[in-house]
Amino acid sequence: MTELSWPLILFHMALRLWPVWAGLVLTFALSLRYRRRLGLYGRLFDSPVGMIGLAIVLFWVFSALFADLIITHDPLSQISGMKNALPGTPVAGAAEGAYPHYLLGGDNLARDVFSRMIVGAREVLAIAPAATVIAFMVGITLGLPAGYVGGRLDTGLSFLANLVLAFPVILLFYLLVTPDIITTGIPMALAGVLFLFPVIFVSILLNSRYFTTPGKRNLYVGVALALGLWAWSGLAFNADPLGFWGMTPNMLNVFVSVVFVNAPTVFRIVRGLVMDLKARDYVAAAQTRGEGAWYIMLWEVLPNARGPLIVDFCLRIGYTTILLGTLGFFGLGVAPESPNWGSTINEGRRLLAIYPHAALVPAIALMSLVLGLNLLADALREESLRD
Repeated sequence: MTELSWPLILFHMALRLWPVWAGLVLTFALSLRYRRRLGLYGRLFDSPVGMIGLAIVLFWVFSALFADLIITHDPLSQISGMKNALPGTPVAGAAEGAYPHYLLGGDNLARDVFSRMIVGAREVLAIAPAATVIAFMVGITLGLPAGYVGGRLDTGLSFLANLVLAFPVILLFYLLVTPDIITTGIPMALAGVLFLFPVIFVSILLNSRYFTTPGKRNLYVGVALALGLWAWSGLAFNADPLGFWGMTPNMLNVFVSVVFVNAPTVFRIVRGLVMDLKARDYVAAAQTRGEGAWYIMLWEVLPNARGPLIVDFCLRIGYTTILLGTLGFFGLGVAPESPNWGSTINEGRRLLAIYPHAALVPAIALMSLVLGLNLLADALREESLRD
């Protein structure tokens, strides 16, 4: 069996990625068809930059979702004779029905670089968006009352946020993600506090919205509390009796670290926006109607701050992706055999001058995802300014 040339490598990769192309075509077709009904998301399709950014991000999202259909080999398996194999190298003694080539070559442990790149997207996207969502819920839940009420509450919360922000980020990550810290119980304690904020946020949101209809309020808040506390017990303490929710100690460390570092910045952004918006006429009108403080904050002020927050959310996922890559590069918070892009880059850099493919492939993947998120954030900012 002969080596594949680069045109054939790209052709075979395109064939393996057919679920991604199908997902992109379907998503863009439906989005273009109904874009006038999709608000800010629909207006992205009036921006070439937004469409490019969205396409890049969705490429990696679909790659993570359909990784099992795309990969050519087990990302952890080692095949004899494929150590540092060049892109397009045929697999020595390939079994019947097995994929016959390493499309993007092999790494220093004879593992398939293409398969590790695809599965690495799942590693990143399993943490970055979800951790950013929780960081935003923490920042919003604390930032809204700090900016709206002010006074001692604002002073106290701002002091705590500045205290965390004053600490060097990389050193803070290093302290929170080192394996020895698991024995101290600090990550679990932080998770118990931070993971409770989504439950609090959703409960307050529903309570303020349906306060005048006690039947609906009690039902919705009760369901939110039941589901939220169930997820909270499993994710924070691994105490879900059904085993549906749970995290490995390494993932919990990384997740808590990302939330803990990002939440103070989100708090400051939300606080600043609320301090500006609380003087608007629609807030005064809501106060005149006798609306409660949480209703005004969540249903009057927060929707009018959505533009900057959406933009920051996209940018923050990009920052988180870089941080996760940095942690993986230093071998923190990930298993040694993990296909995490950062750890894969670190393993490949040792032979960068001789076999650059093992490090360049995950590096380009990481760069492209962050680029897509930045382009998407730029387009969202432009469109939100037109509101």
